[in-house]
Amino acid sequence: MQHGVGGWGEPGQHPAAPAQPPIAPVPGWAPPAGPPHASHPGGLPRHHAGPPHPAQRPAAPPHPAGPPPLPAGPPHSAPVPPPHGVPRPPAHVPGTGGQPTGPVVPVPEPTGHIPLPAAAPPAPGTGVATLAVLLIGPAGAGKTTVARHWAGSRQVPTAHISLDDVREWVCSGFADPQSGWNDHSEAQYRLARRTCGFAARNFLANGISCILDDAVFPDRPVVGLGGWKRHVGPGLLPVVLLPGLEIVLERNAARSGNRRLSDEEVARIHGRMAGWYGSGLPIIDNSHLDVEGTARALDEVLARAIAAPGGW
Repeated sequence: MQHGVGGWGEPGQHPAAPAQPPIAPVPGWAPPAGPPHASHPGGLPRHHAGPPHPAQRPAAPPHPAGPPPLPAGPPHSAPVPPPHGVPRPPAHVPGTGGQPTGPVVPVPEPTGHIPLPAAAPPAPGTGVATLAVLLIGPAGAGKTTVARHWAGSRQVPTAHISLDDVREWVCSGFADPQSGWNDHSEAQYRLARRTCGFAARNFLANGISCILDDAVFPDRPVVGLGGWKRHVGPGLLPVVLLPGLEIVLERNAARSGNRRLSDEEVARIHGRMAGWYGSGLPIIDNSHLDVEGTARALDEVLARAIAAPGGW
């Protein structure tokens, strides 16, 4: 039986297959694994396999004439922090050309320490010592004025505690000694001394010096100097301010209010204060000294007391 020309029975005798239109590649699609020209069981090609994907190409061997490998660098180490007090540079942000993306904030000190300007050198005399001073003297001696000036001229915190000011805190029922010395006025003086001593201890506990003023009599050591040392502490430094009687009378006449005493009372108090001579306490005669000169003399006396403690 003869087969027609162009039949499919004899191998090698089949006519050429008609041309197939090209198939557009699908984006993101990769050909399945296998030989590039897998055929259909019927002998027709399944698809037209294009060139292999770049990711599937075998890596080319290194060129034999390439540059020699670089030597290994030093081991990685942590970055060195900037010197103390220098702000850190801003970190590089990709895509910004190395420019900072915000304001540069200085790095705070780790301890929170704030540097302060250098203090002025201490003045001669008591310097920066923390002291508790009792300024003793009769009415009109200038105790309050000198104590306030000395406290205000020191280079360290110093408080002035006036016994008369504290005593006059009592507004209703105030016992005025000018109306006669009695049990009520004596009790208010004792209460004012304890209040002043309590305030002085609080100042000293917080590193603040203090100076108190009072008319303490040498013939009453229990309620006078001894009482003040019990209220403030054994480290209390007493200094006597005792000008002449004429100066005291003149200054008392310039006072006003209930702090002005009669000339007889001033002379009596001044006579009793003379008992401090020979007691060992330092005595400043400010008859011919102004306020600033008296405060300077007081500071020098206290400086000698600090240099030789226990001399009083």
